[in-house]
Amino acid sequence: MTYASPAFEQKIIAPEALEAAVQRLARPLVFTNGCFDILHRGHVTYLAQARALGASLVVALNSDASVKRLGKGEDRPINPLANRLAVMASLESVSLVTWFDEDTPIERILQVKPDMLVKGGDWTPDNIVGAPEVRGWGGTVHSIPFLFDTSTTATLAKIRQLG
Repeated sequence: MTYASPAFEQKIIAPEALEAAVQRLARPLVFTNGCFDILHRGHVTYLAQARALGASLVVALNSDASVKRLGKGEDRPINPLANRLAVMASLESVSLVTWFDEDTPIERILQVKPDMLVKGGDWTPDNIVGAPEVRGWGGTVHSIPFLFDTSTTATLAKIRQLG
């Protein structure tokens, strides 16, 4: 017996196809980005809150090389991009997921032209990459406070202590 690919995989969009895919999404459109290496409660809560700000949510993931350049650790990311894309796409709150290889997601932000740009509470709105551009076309920028004291780095440290 052959099984069909999961429908959520259709939400994974290559950067070169992103502009066309975004045209099919309902507005207002929310954009966020990050590594999302080991998904935890803080991530999924944040993503649900981001989606609640608009009608659609586009998430851009750092490529593996981009994650390495962030200096999160020699063995990061733990999960390769293809796996992180699939897990992100499986979330109900996510409309589309794409990636970027650069150090910042500015090119994806310019492609998507979101109505709202969102990051987690460790970012102030004025320090969010793309804030001036999004405000320039009439959009808004949000920093969503953390509700749960969770982090991938802390989770990995705990796992390593047990090993």
